[in-house]
Amino acid sequence: MAEKAAAKGVELTETDQARYDLIIRNLQEVLGGEKLKDQLARGKNVHVYWGTATTGKPHVGYLVPMRKIADMLQAGLKVTILFADLHAFLDNMKSTWELLENRVIYYENVIKALLQSLDVPIEQLHFIRGTTYQLSKNYTYDILRLCAKISQRDALRAGAEVVKQVESPFLSGLLYPLLQALDEQYLKVDGQFGGVDQRKIFILAEEQLPNSEENSKIDLLDEPQIVQRKIEGAMCEIGAEDNGVLAFYQYVLFPIVLPNPVNVNGKSYGSFDELKGAFINGLLTGATLKEGLHKFLNELLAKVQNRCDTPEIKDAIRKGYQDVPEQKVSLSPTSIQLSESEKKAFDQIVNGLSIVGSEHSLKRSLQSNEPLKVSIPIFCKGRFHLGYLMPLLLIKKYLASGVNIQASILLIDMIGFLDNEKIPWAARDGRAAYFAVALKQVIQLLGLEDKVQVCRSADDENNNFSKDYVLEMYKMASIVTRDETSISEGTMLSGNLIPLIYALDVHYSNADVVLLGENNKDQIATLAEKLWNKSIGVNGPTQLIYPCLIGMNEAKMSATVLDAQLDPLDTAKQLKKKIAGSFCEPQNVKRNVALTLAQQLVFPLLDGEPLEISRSEENGGNISIENFDQLVKEFEVGSNPQFPLHPADLKTAVVNVINKLCEPLRSSIPQNVVTAAFPKNK
Repeated sequence: MAEKAAAKGVELTETDQARYDLIIRNLQEVLGGEKLKDQLARGKNVHVYWGTATTGKPHVGYLVPMRKIADMLQAGLKVTILFADLHAFLDNMKSTWELLENRVIYYENVIKALLQSLDVPIEQLHFIRGTTYQLSKNYTYDILRLCAKISQRDALRAGAEVVKQVESPFLSGLLYPLLQALDEQYLKVDGQFGGVDQRKIFILAEEQLPNSEENSKIDLLDEPQIVQRKIEGAMCEIGAEDNGVLAFYQYVLFPIVLPNPVNVNGKSYGSFDELKGAFINGLLTGATLKEGLHKFLNELLAKVQNRCDTPEIKDAIRKGYQDVPEQKVSLSPTSIQLSESEKKAFDQIVNGLSIVGSEHSLKRSLQSNEPLKVSIPIFCKGRFHLGYLMPLLLIKKYLASGVNIQASILLIDMIGFLDNEKIPWAARDGRAAYFAVALKQVIQLLGLEDKVQVCRSADDENNNFSKDYVLEMYKMASIVTRDETSISEGTMLSGNLIPLIYALDVHYSNADVVLLGENNKDQIATLAEKLWNKSIGVNGPTQLIYPCLIGMNEAKMSATVLDAQLDPLDTAKQLKKKIAGSFCEPQNVKRNVALTLAQQLVFPLLDGEPLEISRSEENGGNISIENFDQLVKEFEVGSNPQFPLHPADLKTAVVNVINKLCEPLRSSIPQNVVTAAFPKNK
């Protein structure tokens, strides 16, 4: 009924019409005016909010929104002022949290003093800090879901008026408008108002006054002579009517004194248009207008300053606006001298793998005589395939060489969602459970159950999306740019968060070493090192980059390219068909998928046992291959040059070993687990 009434136009009583007129007075644009009328007509206690980032000191430009807040309070509305302390923190990291806490105290008190000096009732005025809810898990989840629906371009455009624009903006600047969009929902308000018309009043502060920082704004606590000097330095000449001095009269003085007239140089003006006309026609000079303005402001500011003359406010100003020393990150020394035995263990672990970032964590762990803590991040983006065995086979190799290891597979399904929603939001639990079941079975088949555990980052309530975690995420967003974090396909803003989530989840895993696939080396690993160093202030774990398992299309095996992956749930016939269709020319060892599978997967699975290859007597008879080098020689020239290993025989042997691994996996992953991981209704 309310919507129908609003659509047709609401008839207001004289009292409610007066309230409505007061609410919308001096607003350049009103969205949802009919809805507001309907709420007033129904007697609803209308609740609105206004937000401000506590980045500096409130100045006389704040008289514009305060005058509007005064109108709304006098119209009987409930008004909440949101101190966007998190937004202030994201503004290129200009403030510390200690400073911002004290600035909030100052802002609240000076706003109360300003409104009380205007004789405005403040019983319906409330204050809230953004960080009281913006760091919560639910709010953050909503931000992530919004990021998946909003492109970088749209986020940049939405923040153009509130975030300083540069060629490659900080990621935090793109998140700013999303936070603002959610505030209305979380504050449970009926609407918000902002400063479209506030820009004119800032002409005085930003353009019309001298450019030095000292003279750029009139502080609410400035002494009278300083206020006078700053106003006298403003531009206010005939032919330049769109200036800050006239804007003050229009948006501050007249709304405050009406219905009484404004007196300038002994003459009364009942409206701004009358005053402006007198100025244009030469009846008022710029100097006269400035004199009237600084007298008015000094009278008003004297009342504000008197109310702010308390020990609490003085202490908040002192603590909130002190110089902040540059924060220098002190990292642990990177030079560690290893003993011969430790150096041997280091070489066994690295063994040709590339290292991203510091070796410090690995070396430090080797010196501690504690088990080496290894983290294996998996993003759960698509089907589980045999490529996920690669880091586990490395663990098995390390253990065989005598390295003491305790490893954790870290399921970060959130990254699967952020990457173009490859995991639908509602399927995250199911997808993680599916990967966990498959991995636990593989771990058991490899005999690693005492050394490798499977955990999900989202299940760690102490870390994953806790307040500290979320705050660290925003800190990271404040030191990396849009371009640096644009690592996934597509333009959705969610993809830019992938390196941050990876860096945080791995950091909270407390690992010494991370095993990461080579497909993530340049995209994630390199940026994570920067985030650990410059945001958290630690060296971070040593990241070892392992080769990805080859796919049947000769590229790296992918979770999303089904025809080229080896899925353990494939039937024996399907596995055979996939491998049979891969490139494998007779006696050609280059780009040979079957040979590469034997090197990467088959021989590590055999764990020292020979690869038995069955052949007919016409093709040279059965052969037993002890290692990969022997296999290459047998394929390329043959131990009997008349009978080099045929591609079909090689592929059959590879299929047999892989199928033997997959047989128990097929029976251990229930169909209902797979169904929950890949729901039809996304």
